[in-house]
Amino acid sequence: MPADRKGTMNIPHTQQPSVALLVHTCDRYQFLYPGFSYFFNQYWDFNTQVKYYFATEEADVDIPHFTTIKSGKGEWADRLRYLLQHQIQEPYVLYFQEDMWLNKPVSSRFFNQLFALTLQNHWQQVKLTSADVYKTNATPQYIEGYNISKLDNATSGYLMSHQVTLWEKEFLIQQLHKGEHPWRNERKGTKRLKKLNPDIYHVDYFSENGQSANNNNQPQAIPSEYHTVSVNSMLGSTVQPYITALQQGNKEQQAYAMQLQNHYQNHLTHDGSEKPRKEDVFKKLKNWFKKLVK
Repeated sequence: MPADRKGTMNIPHTQQPSVALLVHTCDRYQFLYPGFSYFFNQYWDFNTQVKYYFATEEADVDIPHFTTIKSGKGEWADRLRYLLQHQIQEPYVLYFQEDMWLNKPVSSRFFNQLFALTLQNHWQQVKLTSADVYKTNATPQYIEGYNISKLDNATSGYLMSHQVTLWEKEFLIQQLHKGEHPWRNERKGTKRLKKLNPDIYHVDYFSENGQSANNNNQPQAIPSEYHTVSVNSMLGSTVQPYITALQQGNKEQQAYAMQLQNHYQNHLTHDGSEKPRKEDVFKKLKNWFKKLVK
């Protein structure tokens, strides 16, 4: 297929696949939903040809542009597999989580071309965030100045990750083993993928938390960006610019900014609890001995 002068594939819109944009959440993190929604609406290009799903466990929520779907309670991998098998019909999934807050514009032109190219080539996984754990090899293909690179699976880390990724749905389901929490899924899933050694593609479209690009992109490739605002069930320092932005909004947004500031300053978890205190080793031994003698 011919490429234009910038190396971008000329792909007709009629060839684009059906893609679900899935925001996979847990109910304990409902405090983050308004922030995700506000900044997603501000920076996302809704000409992107996807169907939008916001997946809770049991919570009823109303997120603009999104259809709410529910997984029920359960372990992380089990909940996600249920959603993919029973709630989402589209053959491809663009995966997000609720703590990934955009702060730079997104181009529908880029994504619509990516979807078409992915369908044509039957790609199973396209990673869309930059990270120094990825070692990549360039291909001749470009979209909007971004090189479509291929991961060197042997030298790269986190072949299985929960950052923004375009997945073939059935391939993603295969990576979700029963009972795996998210950390085990990334760790063990990476080992499984290294053995399987599939073709995994990579594009520097999103700078996550300010990461530099991995690939040799063309000058016109200006990345979008998001920050993960959650660290160990609490707000991290990356939330501060978002608080500042919300303070410039309407009364509702200013009130939410105050809540975010309170959680951040007082080290509250997303459900409003105080940070759990770590028991020192001597206290743990003492309590264990007390239970033993009883």
